[in-house]
Amino acid sequence: MWTLLLLLLPVAAASGWWLAKRDDKRRTRSGFEFSSHYFKGLNYLLNEQPDKAIEVFIRMVEVDSETVETHLALGSLFRRRGEVERAIRIHQNLIARPTLSLQQRSQALLELGQDYLRAGLLDRAESLFQELIERNEHVGNALHLLLDIYQQEKDWRQAIASAKKLQTLFGEDTRGMVAQYYCELAEQALAGADDRQAEQYLRQALDTDENSVRASLIEADMARRAGDYKAALRALERVEQQDSDFLPEIIEPLRDCYSRLGREADMVDYLRRLSSQHKNISLMLALADALRRQYGDAQAEDFITAQLRNRPSVRGLDHLIEVKLSHADAEVRDNLLILKDLTSQLMCNKPLYSCTQCGFAGKALHWQCPSCKRWNTIKPLQGVEGD
Repeated sequence: MWTLLLLLLPVAAASGWWLAKRDDKRRTRSGFEFSSHYFKGLNYLLNEQPDKAIEVFIRMVEVDSETVETHLALGSLFRRRGEVERAIRIHQNLIARPTLSLQQRSQALLELGQDYLRAGLLDRAESLFQELIERNEHVGNALHLLLDIYQQEKDWRQAIASAKKLQTLFGEDTRGMVAQYYCELAEQALAGADDRQAEQYLRQALDTDENSVRASLIEADMARRAGDYKAALRALERVEQQDSDFLPEIIEPLRDCYSRLGREADMVDYLRRLSSQHKNISLMLALADALRRQYGDAQAEDFITAQLRNRPSVRGLDHLIEVKLSHADAEVRDNLLILKDLTSQLMCNKPLYSCTQCGFAGKALHWQCPSCKRWNTIKPLQGVEGD
């Protein structure tokens, strides 16, 4: 409450200053209005009645060319504080004034659109932003705000159109974002059992952004479901060139494809190459599993032990304990189980993914950050192996 009172005091002071500057013809009458309304507003503030104080100060500051900015600032303040109804009332009052210039009206429309967006009145907000674009006013801001609306509504076609306009008109690189929208459409098509349409959307995603990891992963999943494991492997192996940070995401489907093709030895060779070029704990553990299945526990143990000497890792140690448990005698097994319980507890609450922009962390992969709402910023954590 006191924070709002302190914020309103400058508004009251500004109102008093403005009234004091009125022209000489109105000075006497305005002075009387100032003394009655201004002190009435202050009295409401001091008695912790900010709603009544707001109404008084809004009435005091008549809307003209000198006070529009004051009203805009006040409305924006209320919106940031979450008091959207007050913000809407102020901005609607502004727009209703016939004396506004075109520039002032456009700014008021932009502010009112943001009020509606904050209030969840998406249709009204969309209509105002579209009007601004048609009038060629605040086009960049309006397009960004429309993107916010279309993402909330999951209207990916409209989102694609708006993002492409941003790139055409302002040179913003929206390729990664547009590719994600096409992937969203592909997911919707797959949910409706329309694989052919999904394939078209994935091609558009990769044509828009050749480094779209998500498009490759979806393509691989579709190929696996169709039993085309060679095509799935081609899509999965593309991820290395697109973004090597996502190599952990291909391990399980990669293992499935090589196994179904009877090419386990080829998988070992492929994982050896990846592990030598990309220092990643998930790749190392996948290679250890492949060695274990292909050549037995002893070679897997030797490999993990050698890797742990160079790169100590809780996950690596946990994996080594698991391998040793398979052939340990009773006494050693009990001790290993104690260690296994400790390593498991150390890892159980560790996040697997993190946003490179806002730091959001979680155990599930999100293509759009749930916190900052940006696309392509969530990455698999590379530091987990050193914990």
